[in-house]
Amino acid sequence: MKYSLAGLETERLKFRLLEWKDAEEWIELFKEKGVVEFLGLSKIPTAEAQCKYWFESNFHKYQNDLGGMHVLINKSNGAMVGQAGLFVEHVDGVQELEIGYSILPKYWNKGFATEAVIKCRDHAFENNYASSLISLVHVDNEQSAIVARRNGMTADKQSVYKEMPVNVFRITREKYEEILRKIN
Repeated sequence: MKYSLAGLETERLKFRLLEWKDAEEWIELFKEKGVVEFLGLSKIPTAEAQCKYWFESNFHKYQNDLGGMHVLINKSNGAMVGQAGLFVEHVDGVQELEIGYSILPKYWNKGFATEAVIKCRDHAFENNYASSLISLVHVDNEQSAIVARRNGMTADKQSVYKEMPVNVFRITREKYEEILRKIN
């Protein structure tokens, strides 16, 4: 499967593909105030239907070589902390490779999102998947904007995605290589 991070690890996380059994835990994300709006799912009436749509959408991406989200497992205790991954999106008529991320509320503000997106970024550039990567962030979602910036991204433009206003954060290969030079 193209763009897969299954089997990869960071210091604290393991990546694996989604399975239907994960929905039982993942539904909690859709019950958290404001999350559904930030994900562009507010027209879907219930948390159960939102979760079903989320999983079906990711399975469609898997089956059509469009990437998809991966479950993030905390290596210290085996708990699911969230999801992250690389997947194809179309923004303003242009095909882009997006780094997506969502963390379960009880694990917010613990650095898991940043750790996961850095691994996604590195994996994409190391495998030459794209010359630039994006993250679509609702204009009011400052926490996700912070994660995007920590991933070396800058706000490239504003757009409308799934009928919601978003900032398109972007990192180019050149910026990524600059980050690597500073680290080494």
